[in-house]
Amino acid sequence: MSSKVVILAGGFGTRLKAIFPDVPKPMVPIFNMPLLEYQIIQCRNNGFNTILLLLHHQHHVITEYFGDGGKWGVNLQYQIEQIPRGTAGALFDSLDLLDDDFLVLYGDTFFDVDLKSIWNFHKLNDADVTLFLHPNNHPADSDLVEIDDNLNICGIHPYATRGHELQYRNLVNAALYVAKKSALSDAIEPIGVGDLARDTFPLLLKRGNVRIKAYVSTEYVKDMGTPDRLKKVERDLNSGMVDNLSSRKLRSAVFLDRDGTINKEVDHLCSVEDLELIPGADKAIKLLNDAGILAVCVTNQPVIARGDLTLEGLNAIHAKLDFMLGHSGAYLDRTYICPHHPDGGFKGEVSNLKFDCECRKPKTGLIDLAVRELAIDRQKSWMVGDSAADISAGALSGLKTVLVRTGHGGGPKVVSTVSPNYIVPNVKDAVDWILGGHARVLTQLWSILANAQNERVILVGGLARSGKSFASQVIREQMTAAGRRVHIFCLDGWLHSTTNRIEGCGVEHRYNINGFLDFFLLVMNAGVGHYAQIPIYDRNSKQSRMNSVFIAPEDLLIVEGVPVLMEELLIKIAKIRIFVEIDEDERLKRFLQDYEWRGISKEVARKLFRSRLSDELPQIMASSKAATHYLKGI
Repeated sequence: MSSKVVILAGGFGTRLKAIFPDVPKPMVPIFNMPLLEYQIIQCRNNGFNTILLLLHHQHHVITEYFGDGGKWGVNLQYQIEQIPRGTAGALFDSLDLLDDDFLVLYGDTFFDVDLKSIWNFHKLNDADVTLFLHPNNHPADSDLVEIDDNLNICGIHPYATRGHELQYRNLVNAALYVAKKSALSDAIEPIGVGDLARDTFPLLLKRGNVRIKAYVSTEYVKDMGTPDRLKKVERDLNSGMVDNLSSRKLRSAVFLDRDGTINKEVDHLCSVEDLELIPGADKAIKLLNDAGILAVCVTNQPVIARGDLTLEGLNAIHAKLDFMLGHSGAYLDRTYICPHHPDGGFKGEVSNLKFDCECRKPKTGLIDLAVRELAIDRQKSWMVGDSAADISAGALSGLKTVLVRTGHGGGPKVVSTVSPNYIVPNVKDAVDWILGGHARVLTQLWSILANAQNERVILVGGLARSGKSFASQVIREQMTAAGRRVHIFCLDGWLHSTTNRIEGCGVEHRYNINGFLDFFLLVMNAGVGHYAQIPIYDRNSKQSRMNSVFIAPEDLLIVEGVPVLMEELLIKIAKIRIFVEIDEDERLKRFLQDYEWRGISKEVARKLFRSRLSDELPQIMASSKAATHYLKGI
């Protein structure tokens, strides 16, 4: 019987001998199960039941353990190499035992891959060879593969001859293939040692008479041939990362804008030399990688349509970006670009790219494409960016949104009728919130929200920069998911103008409390659905814009602000009253970041913070006695 799967399992496991001195590499245990057993189960679960094992070192250990494979519901065949001939030679000597098309797996690789999908891709494209490609966290010392827009492989670049700085995108050969027997039969030397990745495939590419396709995936594939890599596979399994990246369910993703979010904003970036990472961006993306959450870049690049930069030049910039991220063990799972621009009149512009497309943010085309191609769950995904276009695209796509104050987020250019769900200083803070802070708040809110379904009003109070707005937004998300329509009234919208604001006389004098209470009572007593004008305060311009919102009598109203628990009228109405508090050092850090963003020096901001310790702290801490619940460490 011919086999549709061949596993190259003859390795010595030299680098693992320190911890497994008498175990052939394919039998090294992962949580007490041999790696090869994981692979056989994967094959069976994907419908590949006839498997040929190519063995050499300590082959009897493998044959005695697996026998004919009946225990695992598969039919195992064995080919024993007497003299090692490398991956290419071992495969060549076994071609007669294989189907016309077959899968090639390596016995030192742990994977959780939909093998049927790559098989079907190979057959649908009538490919001669199909290589599974993915980005990894060490591209500088990996063999990189170059592809075109039609997923044809057009270059293979071994790191040994390429140098350590990337000239090509982070797209790595994962050592998982589908091949036609006829394509390989005359491309491998019948004697001597040869390697599939470094000898056979480059030769086929050079000949140019075969179809070599790229199957690009975010699924988990990891060489575990060293002690450190073995430990990482076990950590990834234990953390749920492997399962998160599998095709068995929709994936979570964080969509990232590029300029002003990942790299420093340069007006129409056109040069590799001008590319500079925002501090912490590499660490943020690595955190996403380690959590099994896709890091997907979606970026408008009108420089292409304007004629300022070619696609080749853009690829060079992205190769440099890949290298900079890879230096920290980080990678982008996929990058989607919009090369279009709707306006004409630029010298050297590319006329066929000058139109009003569906992919240019704030439209959702890039995100929609990524959702389809990468099987992304919108409800569990986020958009992080520095501009109104980013936030609007994310909101229209059904994502939770985070505005960063780097790039355009740091100034008055961000003007939008779509408000972000959260605002943070930079992308590292955004990812910390997504991966950690958000979950911590949810954990504290579960018991509170379980009794909130029939409530009309929830109060959220606390000191400035303690996390009140974040807590309010998480409440809104959860109650909306439970079927309630929710509105947040932030008392900052009723701050007196700076010219009418009295500092040093108590926190209540900074707010038009009576104006808010008049508004609130009108809403509460309306009895019918109506449109209300809610002021939204911009901390940068210190101005408010009005947002028209339809409010129905059954809607939940969240009132959030520093003095909210000081008002007896609100306390009498609301049965759920939450006080938010954090460590004072963290609150000072946030306070300084906020004022630095507004162009105020740390010295002036510190002085203001100290003045409010006496002006605000005693009153607000005293108001905490009116709370029914407390949230800490947001």
